[in-house]
Amino acid sequence: MRFPRGLAASVRLVVAATLLAACGSSSAGAGVLSGTLKTSASGCDRPLAGAEITLFEATETQPGELGKAVTNKSGRFEITSPTDTSSSIFFVTANLGNGVEFVTILGPDLPPSTTINELTTVAAAWSMAQFYRTGVIAGDGFALQLAAGMNDNIVSSATGESSPVLQSSPNADETNSLRLTRSLANLLAACVNHPLVRRVFFELTRPPGGSTPVNTVQALASLARNPGQNVATIYSFTKLRNAYCPALVRMPDAWTVTVKVNDSGNDAFLFGGPANIVFDAKGYAWVANNVVQGTTKSAKHIMVLKPNGQPADGANGTPTSPISGGGILGVGLGITLDPSGSVWVGNFGWGGDNPTTSGNGSISKISGSGVPLSVPNGYQGGPLRVQGVGTDSAGNLWISSFGNDSVYVFPLGNPEQSSGVQQYKGSQPFGMHVTRTGAAWVTNGGGFDGSYPSSVAKFELNDQGAAELKFRKFVGKALKSLASDSYGNVWVASQGDSKIYGYRPDGTQFGSFSGGGINGPWGVAVDGEDHIWIANFGPLQPGSNFTTGRVSKLCGANPAARPHGKATGAPLSPSTGYTLPSAGSQVLLHDGTPLYGSSGPRSFTPLMRQTGLSIDRAGNLWTVNNWKPNFNTDVRSNPGGDGIVIFVGLAAPPAVPQ
Repeated sequence: MRFPRGLAASVRLVVAATLLAACGSSSAGAGVLSGTLKTSASGCDRPLAGAEITLFEATETQPGELGKAVTNKSGRFEITSPTDTSSSIFFVTANLGNGVEFVTILGPDLPPSTTINELTTVAAAWSMAQFYRTGVIAGDGFALQLAAGMNDNIVSSATGESSPVLQSSPNADETNSLRLTRSLANLLAACVNHPLVRRVFFELTRPPGGSTPVNTVQALASLARNPGQNVATIYSFTKLRNAYCPALVRMPDAWTVTVKVNDSGNDAFLFGGPANIVFDAKGYAWVANNVVQGTTKSAKHIMVLKPNGQPADGANGTPTSPISGGGILGVGLGITLDPSGSVWVGNFGWGGDNPTTSGNGSISKISGSGVPLSVPNGYQGGPLRVQGVGTDSAGNLWISSFGNDSVYVFPLGNPEQSSGVQQYKGSQPFGMHVTRTGAAWVTNGGGFDGSYPSSVAKFELNDQGAAELKFRKFVGKALKSLASDSYGNVWVASQGDSKIYGYRPDGTQFGSFSGGGINGPWGVAVDGEDHIWIANFGPLQPGSNFTTGRVSKLCGANPAARPHGKATGAPLSPSTGYTLPSAGSQVLLHDGTPLYGSSGPRSFTPLMRQTGLSIDRAGNLWTVNNWKPNFNTDVRSNPGGDGIVIFVGLAAPPAVPQ
């Protein structure tokens, strides 16, 4: 079609203006990523030329390809992206051919530059382990951002070097994870130019009942999800290269990667016996805390950590850690999040510094932004020396009242309408778990050491809105925590006899289970595949030191998730459990002092006596160091553990964060 000369000129101007506007709108959020691809396959760090680099944005299914490049002779590349921010994450891959693939996680904001090498690939495989199940990174955007934050705790994506977090206390050589990640990077370097090593490694990392990985990233992610398989052979392969050093000098129990955190946000209020964790909607971890570090006296604060384990700093309406006020005093196991986003804690009291008995104990409530909502002495209403607390979907608060052998409920969180059920003498209710149906399951521990009979009981609200006992089953010794799976089964930790007991919703016991390193179990969590995770406190007998802290895993009730040949309750963790050895440096508190003080014994036990554990939406398992390992010293004067150990990408993310 031909236009008159004047009209044609006008059309050209309109088209040009439209194109400029379109280009302007599409390039407003555009970005350029520069980077370098390196390998240590030959024993030293060198650039790789001629490799295809692809920039992706992750989605819930297949990642979206944003751009490609090929590395030059210096290993350099540059990719222009149509966007520089994501509601999910960016990542970049390098295809070296023959099943060798490297990857670097970039996070939700596209950086100006990056490095791709073996160490960034290890960090990506472990942090994204639960999102690599289909062979590509895929999942919920928020969960992927949590995982990217943990990636940054392992490696610097800009330089390709170990992160400052892993290179400093309480990590570095206080744990073996820094060296372990370097050993894994050496393993990947050995795979680059050795087809036989690569082929065998793929077979060694084939998941039980699953398919053999087809590239190096898939193989590493499979190993991250199943870290206890073929440990000895894989360890021998890590010795084929020594480019990333210092590496491990002894074989680990399993290929778990951890990040330890101990910064409360204020060294005047160090972690002292963290007891339990609950995650809020932003992924922040709220941590119950027992005592003032180095004493037996009650702490008057709790901690809040960002999703990456760093202390909350009050940005964008979030809390500032640590938090005090509202009657917080020696919080025990009890911490829960209600439907409004407020956090409730139970004040137990330690070392004689206990909540007042004139008002029958106390419960504290804190807003989601960290503001105490309870009165200065906490809410009263009947409970005495509270341990477990839990809320249902309506906001009813259930309470294990250790100090007066009772179970209470605050209907809709109202302490003025409290009702309670008196139990048998010495029952000393401990753990509390509210199921999806609103039933409250309680462990009656019979005392910390099980001096009285132990039992598990189920409570519900009656037609008048008061607490009512449905049934009680005597079992085990010194029961502690409990949790329920998607079938409504309840799993109970029996610390005194090192067993996990399973109960159906009607109170029928379906088994008692052990193995997988279980030793004095305390905390219980259920992952997104219905498998059972256990935090181990160890024995309570005088003189019984516990220097081999461990997390255990049992096979759950979901037949689709059970490995072939495994029955419900079968151990899935090694006989040692998942441990965290020292690499040779003594454990230090965040202020730099030794765990037991400058005049106390040196400790080389980074993973200690644990009480609570929780799984975040990225599959990171957070477990707390509640007590130090040396029983006789601890019980008299200095019990409080030093912080939290995060096992990166180890568990299937739960449908509801714990």
